[in-house]
Amino acid sequence: MAIWQFSLVNNEVRHGNKKRRQLTRHGCNEPFKDRYWCPKQKWFMKEACPFINQRECNNFERMSGERIARM
Repeated sequence: MAIWQFSLVNNEVRHGNKKRRQLTRHGCNEPFKDRYWCPKQKWFMKEACPFINQRECNNFERMSGERIARM
């Protein structure tokens, strides 16, 4: 059982027992305090991702062979 979880469900951001309306279209770079949520990594990044959406992120990984790492 998770003690605390961050998730995106039906255009809502849920964290712990709180929820709010999702601010970004695809959930990429969803702000939370001083971090940005990455749905692909399922983790928070220190800086906003430069990619517009997850498809662009996947294309970069395929073309460059580099994996986007957690920050």
